Amino acid sequence: MTDQPYEGSYDAYDPYQQQHQQPYQGYQGYQGYDEAHAAQAQQYQQHPQYTQQWQGQTWEAAQPQEYAGAAVHPGYEAPGGGGLAHPSRPSGTTAQGGGEDAEADSDYGPATLAGNSRITDAQRAREEGRSPIIEPGMQPAGLTALLGLLVSGAAAINSYALLAPLVALQAVTAAGWFRLNGMWPARQGIALAFLGALAADVALLVAGRENAPAAILGTLGVWVLLSLVLQLRSHAEPDERMYGLMATVASAALSIVAAGYLAAEPDAVTVGAAAVAVAVLARALPLPTPASIVVSLLAAAGAGIAVGGMTGFGAKGALLGAGVAVCALIGHRVASYDYPSRFVHFTAGVALPLTAAAPVVFMLGRALA
Repeated sequence: MTDQPYEGSYDAYDPYQQQHQQPYQGYQGYQGYDEAHAAQAQQYQQHPQYTQQWQGQTWEAAQPQEYAGAAVHPGYEAPGGGGLAHPSRPSGTTAQGGGEDAEADSDYGPATLAGNSRITDAQRAREEGRSPIIEPGMQPAGLTALLGLLVSGAAAINSYALLAPLVALQAVTAAGWFRLNGMWPARQGIALAFLGALAADVALLVAGRENAPAAILGTLGVWVLLSLVLQLRSHAEPDERMYGLMATVASAALSIVAAGYLAAEPDAVTVGAAAVAVAVLARALPLPTPASIVVSLLAAAGAGIAVGGMTGFGAKGALLGAGVAVCALIGHRVASYDYPSRFVHFTAGVALPLTAAAPVVFMLGRALA
């Protein structure tokens, strides 16, 4: 064993050379260890590429990288990105440069954000550039016209005869509104709204037409409170409870407002319901939308004149007919919104034109009578 120091950069890293100039004689295997250590040091000196490198993940490497203004995780290279491994490339390969990277990624599509695949038909229609408005069509319009004629004819008899078609209208309104809002089944909400409509009918029959506003508004106030209590007992998420509360209150309000046919003057109900029937049928004709609306309003005004001539309204029936037709078309539009289903068309599409016209029949009928 030699006392000479090792040559090369190894001298700076050998603490034994600085502290023990004489070899340790008590351990016979030290010489072999010393020679092997010297050979390893010479190898590091001759091959600097074998110097030690840190292979762990530093704090900076763990940070999200910037690509086109969006943060992505390390190890992922969005198409066109710089230097990170692409998920479709073999492990260990990276993009090379700006021009070379564009050529390498020419076969990949643009970066997308993966969303929830369970989207509604209305959302899919918007994404595909289609209109979410689908009108009910002729069959629901025919049912609306039939129900309107029943209301018109029953009002000419008496208030109790009017109850049968009115209750049917209120039931379909309650169910159709929940389905239009995508809430189905909603038995408690539908039942609560329908019971509110029945309570309003009873209150009107007891209080009489002269106290109709108080009976309707009083019933509506009580049912809003009941709707709040029902939703407070729900175990759903807060957002869902709020959505359910709004749908329940709106459904109850529409069903109760439909009782306006029972509170209005009988002649006004006869003229108004007939005008709604004609307006909805005219709206369902295969015409362009602007032309269809004009034809619908003119047809409703003509029906108002014709039926008004049979009652005490006379020519004033044209104004009543046009007024209720505007509300009926609004209800028809609401039932057509948000890519509705066939069930929506045969519930909300049937009931909403008549229900929306009820307040105008009540107020305009009293003003013109």
